[in-house]
Amino acid sequence: NCTLHKGWCDANAAVCSGSNCLVPPSNFNNILSLVLSTVLTVMLAFVMFAMGCTVEWDKLLGHLRRPWGIVIGFLCQFGIMPFTGFALSLAFDVLPVQAVVIIIMGCCPGGSGSNIICYYLEGDMDLSISMTACSSILALGMMPLCLLIYTSLWVSPDTIQIPYDSIGITLVALLVPIGFGMYTKRRWPQQAKKILKIGSITGFGLIVVIAVVGGILYQSSWDIDPALWIIGTIYPFIGSGLGFFLARFTGQPWYRCRTIALETGFQNAQLCSTIVQLSFSAAELEIMFSFPLIYSIFQIVAAVLIDSETPYLEEGETGTGKIKALENGGFELHENSSEMSKDNDKNTRF
Repeated sequence: NCTLHKGWCDANAAVCSGSNCLVPPSNFNNILSLVLSTVLTVMLAFVMFAMGCTVEWDKLLGHLRRPWGIVIGFLCQFGIMPFTGFALSLAFDVLPVQAVVIIIMGCCPGGSGSNIICYYLEGDMDLSISMTACSSILALGMMPLCLLIYTSLWVSPDTIQIPYDSIGITLVALLVPIGFGMYTKRRWPQQAKKILKIGSITGFGLIVVIAVVGGILYQSSWDIDPALWIIGTIYPFIGSGLGFFLARFTGQPWYRCRTIALETGFQNAQLCSTIVQLSFSAAELEIMFSFPLIYSIFQIVAAVLIDSETPYLEEGETGTGKIKALENGGFELHENSSEMSKDNDKNTRF
């Protein structure tokens, strides 16, 4: 408070009572959040447009016609991840609202971040994008089902509000730019290569900006239960690891195992944040709101480690040839691998 006198009060001060005046509370965070949300949305649309320049329509159709990778990804996304969140919540005996946010994260579909990381780690972009799109569509039905099964131990099913409009917007924001990118690659392949270079750099910058901005906007929420820190750290590693081993167990090639592992471990943290904001009070948010951001940070670490620990060559390669992925499965060897027979050059597809 200060005495209302010319030159004594802030120019933006509002008279509250008599001669007392107060500077209104700052809405800096709200303005920053709105501006950055707009900028990041535009950046993300451009990045997904650039990622679309790597996708070939024929290969994408191949994954949809023989959706082995997509089916495995579905089992990982809506089978492994929700159950893992449920098991971790029980193991660490967290508070009910904390258990719910952990399970919500596990029930969310894959986000566009997995497509960006998949590009950098040389995964199967066609499979990555088809898995992200399919998981977003299936989430409209699978999210309510998984949340009903796994959260009923702690909260009433009516407590959690699923923003179907946000899921729809996410799906449109994913498919439309990618569609334009695919068209650009087909019509102007040379220009598509240049767009891809710019988009890949922008994508990396986008991930960094989101992490930094999240830390600034929600710095007051970092003081949370250590159990959430531990779970947020190990959860993406468990999800990615189980997804990788399931894919490998079913005979998928290494590059596709990496892709499925990425899509399993990478969750749409923004959607998770939206759900918890709609479903819980401010007091409840304070003890668990930063969990999606913690998870987001460590899912990137998990992706890098998955990439560094998996080979790029299939077993049986002689060391002189390089293995190239075929459409929707199998491998073929380049001409240098003359030791391999023609039958081995045309490996059986899963």
